[in-house]
Amino acid sequence: MTLMKHALGLFAGLTITSAAVAQDMPTVRAAVLQIGTVNWELATITENGLDEKHGFDLEVQPFADNGATRVAVEGDEADIAVADWIWVARQRAAGKDYVFIPYSRAVGGVVVPEDSDAQSLQDLAGGKIGIAGGPLDKSWLILRAYASREYGLDLAGETEQVFGAPPLIFKSGLGGETDGAINYWHFLAKMKAAGMRELISVETAGTALGLNPDTPLLGYFMKESFIEANPGIAQAFYDASQDAKGLLREDDAAWEAIRPRMNASDDAQFEQLKADFIAGMPVRGPVDLGGAERFLELMAELGGEDLVGQATTVPDGLFADVQ
Repeated sequence: MTLMKHALGLFAGLTITSAAVAQDMPTVRAAVLQIGTVNWELATITENGLDEKHGFDLEVQPFADNGATRVAVEGDEADIAVADWIWVARQRAAGKDYVFIPYSRAVGGVVVPEDSDAQSLQDLAGGKIGIAGGPLDKSWLILRAYASREYGLDLAGETEQVFGAPPLIFKSGLGGETDGAINYWHFLAKMKAAGMRELISVETAGTALGLNPDTPLLGYFMKESFIEANPGIAQAFYDASQDAKGLLREDDAAWEAIRPRMNASDDAQFEQLKADFIAGMPVRGPVDLGGAERFLELMAELGGEDLVGQATTVPDGLFADVQ
């Protein structure tokens, strides 16, 4: 009987301790685009308990557009969201205390119809290019710089550009309404799965321009005040993100678990999305500051203040100190 009481008391103590630990665990509220590909990684984190493993509780809050996710962080309705680091640098240079945590280096490229005769950007002169986003789209700017350097080609002046939302560029590209298309990476994956051919990737063009292809463009951003209030949270979140990437890199079952979220209409789309997501995973470790400076300089040169704002150099403290 005494042993039983002792065992029950020990069990109760463990239960109380576990509850206390769970109660002390900080919550990270992630504001995400409802259909965004970041949900694949975040679902892998939560469904495999990788947040708890690293000492926090992840809550995912879906929003209808990227602008709303950014407003949510600014208004303290969320703690973290996703953006490219040029945008985060612009905000920090303007006085906001945003800190960038690397997530993905997946970038776009140019695809052409399967039967196109084009073998280089030079062959698109006189043609029509569909571009997701607007004239300051970073992929478009890099490809323009590459065409100018490689071929002496003014890509903007010698082609007709059709700017539009990613689904529109997807549809017009597949319908043969444009001679080439520049789109976000996951739309490009579906376009390639449907038979379109990649003419050149932004990674290839950027490397030719002297940029570091391993510099992650996309990342999570948190307020520095949130990081200070929760010591170690940036590293903990980064570790959970890296663990999720490891699962997705190595375990087919992890992909099957998130397949319903991927909006892949067939196996070809699923496999291409999977391959391109994995290819976009950055190497672990801190961001190469020299590479980031070169990229920012190019964006400032091509996009000016309309793109980079006051961030003419990488602001101090922009990149989280994660290993």
